[in-house]
Amino acid sequence: MSAQPDIVGVLFVCHANLCRSPLCEGIFHKLVRERGLADRFDIDSAGCWAEPGSPPHPLSVEIAAQHGLDLCATVGRSRPIEPADLTRFDHIIAMDRANEADLQRLVRMARDPGKARIRLLRAIADPTASGPALDVPDPVRRGIEAYAATWTLLERACVALLHELAPG
Repeated sequence: MSAQPDIVGVLFVCHANLCRSPLCEGIFHKLVRERGLADRFDIDSAGCWAEPGSPPHPLSVEIAAQHGLDLCATVGRSRPIEPADLTRFDHIIAMDRANEADLQRLVRMARDPGKARIRLLRAIADPTASGPALDVPDPVRRGIEAYAATWTLLERACVALLHELAPG
């Protein structure tokens, strides 16, 4: 699991690691810092089909700035999910069911499938959700309003995740 036993590893995963997962990573970093828990978490993001090295989508950066978060200073550049992530992280959080299916394929093919708990983000915020209600819709090519709606979904789920991982 996480390189240090006291550290909880959390990886957020979407398709290209440009919109949803970097936003989620940034929001979770912000919440963790606000609670004074930054030294207790290893937080990152990746994409199932990411091209390495791209910055977050400009509208992700814009919506984060509207909420007081400098996304480019908080998260890294895009990267693809790697088999080593299955052992590095305790929790791998998928943005939608397609990402979750890609992650499950990676587990089946990995030499060391690790013990990471793979889950859908929206299921954390709403355990009764099913079907399309489990997906965080990809806001790409849909305008700033879609990014604002995505922010709301991600923030709610990140609050629930942090409460689960660090109650109190």
